Amino acid sequence: MPTRPADAPRSLADDLRRRSDDALAVLLQARPDLVHPVPADLTALVSRASTSVSTARALDRLDAWALQVVEVVAALPDPTSFDEVVDALVGIARADVDSACGLLLDRALLWGSSDELHLVRAAREAVGAWPAGLYAPGLSALSADAVITLVQDAPPEARSVLDHLLWGPPLGSVAAADRAVTVESASTPIEWLLARSLIVPLDATTVVLPREVALALRGGAFLRDPSPAPPQPITPIQRDAGAIDASAGQSAFAAVRRVEDLLEQWSVAPPSQLRSGGLSVRDLAAAARALDCDESAAALLIEVAHAAGLLASDEEEHPVWLPTSAYDLWLTLDVVERWAQLASAWLTLPRVPALIGQRDDRDSRLNALTPDLDRADAPEVRRLTLNSGLAAPAGTALTAEHVRGELAWRRPRRTSRVRDIMIDSTLHEAEMLGVTGLGALSGPGRALLNTPLSQRGPASTKRASSSPDAAVAAMAPLLPTPLDHVLLQADLTIVAPGPLESSLAREVGLMADVESTGGATVYRLTADSLRRAFDAGRSAHDVMQFLESRSRTPVPQPLAYLVDDVARKHGVVRVGAAGSYVRCDDEAALSQILVDKRAASLRAVRLAPGVLALQVPVDEALPVLRALGLAPAAEAPDGTVVIRRPDSRRTTGRARSAHRVTEPSAPDALLISAAVKALRAGDRISVGARRAAGPERLGTIPLSSSADTIAAVRSAIVDQLSLWIGYADTDGRATERVVDPIEISRGFLTAYDHRYEEVRSFALARITGVAAHETAPS
Repeated sequence: MPTRPADAPRSLADDLRRRSDDALAVLLQARPDLVHPVPADLTALVSRASTSVSTARALDRLDAWALQVVEVVAALPDPTSFDEVVDALVGIARADVDSACGLLLDRALLWGSSDELHLVRAAREAVGAWPAGLYAPGLSALSADAVITLVQDAPPEARSVLDHLLWGPPLGSVAAADRAVTVESASTPIEWLLARSLIVPLDATTVVLPREVALALRGGAFLRDPSPAPPQPITPIQRDAGAIDASAGQSAFAAVRRVEDLLEQWSVAPPSQLRSGGLSVRDLAAAARALDCDESAAALLIEVAHAAGLLASDEEEHPVWLPTSAYDLWLTLDVVERWAQLASAWLTLPRVPALIGQRDDRDSRLNALTPDLDRADAPEVRRLTLNSGLAAPAGTALTAEHVRGELAWRRPRRTSRVRDIMIDSTLHEAEMLGVTGLGALSGPGRALLNTPLSQRGPASTKRASSSPDAAVAAMAPLLPTPLDHVLLQADLTIVAPGPLESSLAREVGLMADVESTGGATVYRLTADSLRRAFDAGRSAHDVMQFLESRSRTPVPQPLAYLVDDVARKHGVVRVGAAGSYVRCDDEAALSQILVDKRAASLRAVRLAPGVLALQVPVDEALPVLRALGLAPAAEAPDGTVVIRRPDSRRTTGRARSAHRVTEPSAPDALLISAAVKALRAGDRISVGARRAAGPERLGTIPLSSSADTIAAVRSAIVDQLSLWIGYADTDGRATERVVDPIEISRGFLTAYDHRYEEVRSFALARITGVAAHETAPS
């Protein structure tokens, strides 16, 4: 246990005041809710730390062993000693108990010295009425030897009753439990036990196994199965380190490229935002098809891009999802730095993408980018899952079964169905993002987990140099080198023998369609795909020059013919606005538009030789005319061809929408340091103010405001101190009395009144002033 002063502290506040700045920093780091916002002084810190909500959060962060020690301390008298705790944990090494008690002291769940340990009241209440399955002491005068002797002669049925109550709960329901029975008159197993005081009636229907009897039968052990260490995997699976990193590098590159491809597409054709704030099922499915992956993978990449600040709603009247300005900055980074930002955003993502497609409590579908995916403990579960690999030897593959078992030990109070989903999805998502490879933590993944929090953040809030340096350095040699060339084939296909440079990939994707993926990507050039390039403003010369300069093989003659043919036809028919109009020198083509039923929706009318007027906008006319086998081109009023490929768009809206996350984020070292300084300064000021606020003469309690009164009473509750209060009775008569405050609720103070020697309630509005007991009148 940490060294404590020889003179035991009188209260938790006294204990914290004696701690070093480093010890306070450890407390604030372990319990981040105490820093949001920073308390005014140590008294306020203790008041917050002692609440049931904050204490529950602190207990939620304890492992099974620390919780077992909490339960044992709760079962012992208050105060207890470290030696008594060790004795209660039969068979456990003293060092393990010391480690757990030190942790609880660090987190202000225990306070005091090794001879006088106190468990905070909220933690004791959280444990329950029967900690360690034991009833309160004092119900039995039997010695341990006497209990063992009696039980040796017990009938099997009576022993079965004892076994049922032995490890708790210690209460049982029995009819006529308070019946008069003697050893001679006992005729049933229950009566046999009652007659020998091995069980004791509490009322007419309830019996209890006395603590003294239970401990004798347990051999003095307070817990049945104390577990100071997490479970170990039965047969760890080992992977080759080189194969792990190679797989991680490929996955990381693929993730970066898919995010880029998706946001490029959405910059041109953004999906609409649902009224609930999310992405529709149809748009998610379309994204999965475009990225050549399943919907769960597409959903993950969308959520990560949003978390990294690369994607947001434009928040217009009819909102759509668009890349942000931070996306353009992200594109300027090297691939490895782009990966680091995505991986960092995923690691701290307070959402669970794996829930997309499932049903909520209202039987509504959970969609991507909706607030309903928020889970406050998601980052912690994600990190704990990966920490299983961090603690294991390098190359150890993580299995969901082992991680679930380990997290059940590390965070037993947070076990749930959703947490199991988070564990499984973390392993799957880590593999997709290159944090793991072949199921084992990769070298870059280890570096990422060891990156200080201050170096992780979204692109919208970090500069290009802020990526985790160690993770970047570890991943850089693993990523495939993007190629600056392709191979043209005689069958009008383009083969990319590996990953392409971003600019090359975008240009190839503009003029050709993906036909297959794998070790190499095959694109097919068609009249439609080339027309797409011409619609985007490329000329036949541009296309041929690009292919000739980027292909390691000659341009096949059939491809040159195809480019020339499409270019020659492109723009023969030109469309303008009237609703819109069609202008063409080929009267036969115009006649086809007028008579073809497929063009009936255009409602075309001949205005003059070579000119038709249409009743639909240009963007609706173009696909109909293409379906007729024509190759129309839009034109401006001056007759020049208009590029119809939509411009890329960006949103200036928030890079992140406000998540409904209630779990406070982990504070960084700078905030912790500043908080400790503020607490020390505030404490010096408050102590001086309390001294200055003392009565000027004996027999006088100074007036105080309602806020100061409540603050002083709460401080006294936390410190378990007596107070002098000035109180105005209902008849207006002012009195002074000493009270021991117990709680404040609904405008009343419940306290033990020393004058009347009873617990009474006092209206806070009638308390005129307060003073510490040692400074007030006697």
